[in-house]
Amino acid sequence: MALTNDTIKEQLNTKFGADQLQWDESSDILTVVIPRELNLKVLQFLFDEPALGFRFLTDLCAVHYPDNAGGELAVVYHLHNLVENVRLRLKLFAPIEKPDVYTASNIFAGANWMERETYDFFGVNFVGHPNLRRILNVDEMDYFPLRKEYPLEDQTRIDKDDEMFGRGGSYN
Repeated sequence: MALTNDTIKEQLNTKFGADQLQWDESSDILTVVIPRELNLKVLQFLFDEPALGFRFLTDLCAVHYPDNAGGELAVVYHLHNLVENVRLRLKLFAPIEKPDVYTASNIFAGANWMERETYDFFGVNFVGHPNLRRILNVDEMDYFPLRKEYPLEDQTRIDKDDEMFGRGGSYN
């Protein structure tokens, strides 16, 4: 029997409760939003359950939503069932003050480097990670560069004045 979105939803709703999960099918890939404290249980179930078989972690990243109070950092997992060629997006939210999420590196070996990169750029603390330290930025860096906490450019630069590009002043 082919693996469908309905099968995935039914399996996860039965195991974890429909009140715990939020579903989105509006994009090209089924997305489930879970409570962050359930991430390991859900990932392990998706990996182990023969009817689901999501055994490949395609990607793991974060997104900063500064206006989402109490859940400013989203951790996003892209999973793939290679046999059925079905993909699933798993999403959870963590507060920026304490962005603790359990590491998935014991389930997916490839999560190790992806979690380090996510920590390096967004500051997500993957609890239980065997070597959580910066991977691309210098160790002395005291901020996380992909958070939307800084303006994109220096607002005082005069060479970026709109009038110099014909976007300001009077038009005749």
